Amino acid sequence: PRKTSPGTGITVDASIEKMFRLVLDRYYVNDKGHSLPYAHRRFIDMFEAANPNVQPEDYPTITQLRYFYHREYENADRIRLRANKISYQKDIRPLIGTATAGVAGPGSRYEIDATIADVYLLSADRQRVIGRPTLYVVVDVFSRMVAGFYIGLENPSYVTAMSALATSMSDKCELCARYGAEITPEQWPTVGVPDAILADRGELLGHQIESLEKAFGVRIETTPPYRGDAKGIVERYFRTLQAEFKPFTPGVVTGTKVRKQGGKDYRLDATLTLDDFTQIMVASILHRNQYAVLSKYDRDPDMPNDMALTPLNIWNWGIENRTGRLKNVSEQALRIALLPRQKVYLSDLGVSCFGAYYTSKELLASGWLHRNGDRKVTGLQAAYDPAVADHIYLFPEKDSSEYWVCSLTDRSRQFRGKSMWELWASQEEQRKATSAAKVAETTSKRDLENLVINTIKNAERSRPAINKQQSKAETVRGIRDNRKQERDAQRAEQTKARQPDNSKPKSDVTYLHGKPDDGAFPDFLDELFGDDE
Repeated sequence: PRKTSPGTGITVDASIEKMFRLVLDRYYVNDKGHSLPYAHRRFIDMFEAANPNVQPEDYPTITQLRYFYHREYENADRIRLRANKISYQKDIRPLIGTATAGVAGPGSRYEIDATIADVYLLSADRQRVIGRPTLYVVVDVFSRMVAGFYIGLENPSYVTAMSALATSMSDKCELCARYGAEITPEQWPTVGVPDAILADRGELLGHQIESLEKAFGVRIETTPPYRGDAKGIVERYFRTLQAEFKPFTPGVVTGTKVRKQGGKDYRLDATLTLDDFTQIMVASILHRNQYAVLSKYDRDPDMPNDMALTPLNIWNWGIENRTGRLKNVSEQALRIALLPRQKVYLSDLGVSCFGAYYTSKELLASGWLHRNGDRKVTGLQAAYDPAVADHIYLFPEKDSSEYWVCSLTDRSRQFRGKSMWELWASQEEQRKATSAAKVAETTSKRDLENLVINTIKNAERSRPAINKQQSKAETVRGIRDNRKQERDAQRAEQTKARQPDNSKPKSDVTYLHGKPDDGAFPDFLDELFGDDE
C-alpha cells in the first residue's frame, strides 16, 4: 500500500506490461529524445482509454514504468537504442579494434583529412586579417608518421587534397628548406605511392581520382557519411598538432565565436602571416615525426622492447621487418596524375579549356585543328595546374598516361603568366561587363530600329502620288539626269555652307603692281567621277 500518495494503486499485470512496452518502444527507447515522464503521460492516455472505471489516483505510476524498463531492457540495449545510429557508431560504441592491426607495414594505408585551423592570420603585409587557414594532413597508419600536408587559404576540395597527397609522396627536403628547416631524406622518408588512401567521400570520390588509381594501382577507400572516427588517427592528430601552438599564438580561436559585452575579440589579435604559420607547422610536424613518444601505440609482438616508439623509429623498423608498401614513381608522372582533370573541346582555334585556347606541335601534326580535316575526336580530357594557366596536359587517348603539353595560343595571350584562379576571375569579370554592355546595346539597337521605322514612315507620307501618265520605262530612264540635278544642287548647297561670312563690307584694296592671279584650284570633279548610277 502507498504511504504518501493517494489511492491504493494497481498491480501490474500482463495487459499493463504490454502497454508499458508499447509506450517505451514508441516514445522512449528510440532516438527521438523524449523523457521517461513524457512516455508515462502517453501511457496514462492509453490506460485511461482502456480502463475508464479506474480512478486517476490508482493509475500505474512512473516508478512502476521505470522498474519495468530497467528489468526488461539490458543496459547495452538502452544505450544503443536511445542514441541515433550515427552518434552511436561514432561516439558511443565500444572500441575493441585497432587501426594498426589492419595494415601490413609502412605505406599500407594513408589517412587524409582537412580542418580549419584555430587561428586567425594576417595578410603578407600584416595590414589585414585574412581569416583562418585550411590545414590538410596525410598520416601513415602503421607508423603514425605525418607523410604530407597542405596549408593555405583554399577551401577543402579535390585540388587542395591532391596538393597534400603530392607532398606526401615526394621528397620534402626542398619544401622544409623553404621554411627554414634543413633536413635529410632520412629524417622524412615518406617518398612514394602508398597501397591505399582513406579519405572522406566528398574529397576523393568521383572520376578525378581515377587517374591515380589506374596509373599507380592505388586503392581509394572512403568513410561513411558523418563518420570522422573512421579516420581516427588523422582526426586525433589535428588536436595534437594544434595543441603545440595554441597556448603561445595570438589570434587563436577561443571557445565561443560570440564576443561577450566588454570582452576581447580574438580576431583582432591576429599576428602571424600564412608563411609564419606554415613555418610553425613544419617545425611541429618534424618534431612529432622524429621525437614524439607514442605511449599508447599498440606494439606488434616482435617489436623490440628497447625501441623508442617514435613515428620515425616505427617507420624504419617497419621498412626493415615488414612489407614496405611504397612504390617509387616518376615525380613528374605523379604530379600529372594528381592534377585535376577537365573535359576539353577541339575547335579551329585550338583546344578549348575554360574558354582559353591551347595548342602544341603534336596537336598540329595530328591534323585535328585543320578546318577541312576530319574532326571526330571527342571526349578529350586535359590535366591542369590551378596555379599556372600557361599550360595544360592533353591526353590524346582515353585511359592512357601519354599526354601532350599544350601552351596558350596568341588568341588567349591575355592569360599568359596568370593562374587558373585569375583566369576564372577575369572571365567572370568579362562576362559581367559584357552583360552590362548588352543591355546598353539592346537599348541603342531598339532606338536605331525605331528611328529607321519612323524615317521610312515619314518618307512614305511625304512621297507624292505616282504619276500614272508616266510609264515605268520613262521613270527609270530619267535616273541619270535626276541624279545629276540632285548632285548639282547638293554641291551648290555645300559650297554655300562653306563660304566665309560676307556680312562685313570689304575694304577697297588698291594694288600697287596690279591685281595678282587667282590661285584657286580648278574643279575637276566632273572629269574624275562620271555620271554613272
